[in-house]
Amino acid sequence: DRARALRVAWTGAAIAGALTEAIGLAAALWPLPFLRLFGHDPQMLAVGARYLHLVGPFYGFAGIGLALYFASQGAGRVGWPLVAGLARMAVSIGGGLLALRLGLSLDGVFLALGLGLAALGSINAGAVATGAWFRGERASPALVAAGGK
Repeated sequence: DRARALRVAWTGAAIAGALTEAIGLAAALWPLPFLRLFGHDPQMLAVGARYLHLVGPFYGFAGIGLALYFASQGAGRVGWPLVAGLARMAVSIGGGLLALRLGLSLDGVFLALGLGLAALGSINAGAVATGAWFRGERASPALVAAGGK
């Protein structure tokens, strides 16, 4: 049942996105209680807080991206999630290197990491939304065995 598979995937993605975004926003707003679980070095706390301020708001994209990756895996369609993972890596690494080359310091690197998460979630969501699971290929054996088409 394609409609049911999509409904379950989007529901899972919404829940994962909401939970990871809540965690990311909480960490961005109140980073020190979380960071102090790992140490008390003032430099670590300062850099960690800056990271969480800049990247935490993007955590929802990670939740959506990973939830839809696993749902795509269940549907036997991991091509787009692979592209999304590679895009995340390219944006994070390429953007981070560009930021350093332009003298944007760690803020630029952290922003590139956040944009990489945005790429992961956006590409996976776009692929599922545009019908990548059911376009021109047969469904996975697991989906067929479960009554899917």
